[in-house]
Amino acid sequence: MFADLLRRMTAPEPEPLTGNDAQLALAALLVRLARADGAYDDAEIAHINKVLTTRFELSTDEVTTLRKDAEVLESEAPDTVRFTRAIKDAVAYEDRTQVIEALWAVVLADGARDQEENALMRLVAPMLGVNDLDSALARQRVEKKA
Repeated sequence: MFADLLRRMTAPEPEPLTGNDAQLALAALLVRLARADGAYDDAEIAHINKVLTTRFELSTDEVTTLRKDAEVLESEAPDTVRFTRAIKDAVAYEDRTQVIEALWAVVLADGARDQEENALMRLVAPMLGVNDLDSALARQRVEKKA
């Protein structure tokens, strides 16, 4: 279903993703993070929907469609590194801490910081060009909002 997008994302020199493809890549990364602990529950889905609604100004139906497509893409995609590279290429540097905040919101959605989710965040943040301190500060901002 998403063979062309996956092919472009995994190319040796991928072109920056734009529009719907960039949205789908970010949504798929959010889904991957939510699934990292082996549980993908309603609280995490609700946070993913909220992040996508806020970030992309989408309607409820558009968000539901995007998230469902992202769930399929995430299950078909080969690895997290390629998602992250595509997002890094698609998102301006100054917006990447917002991406990290969105990821932390999903991690913390179920009220627990699971080892697998923490490990994935330690992998993803530097690949997005966000250092540990900025990632920790993003997590703290999310915790204060909760």
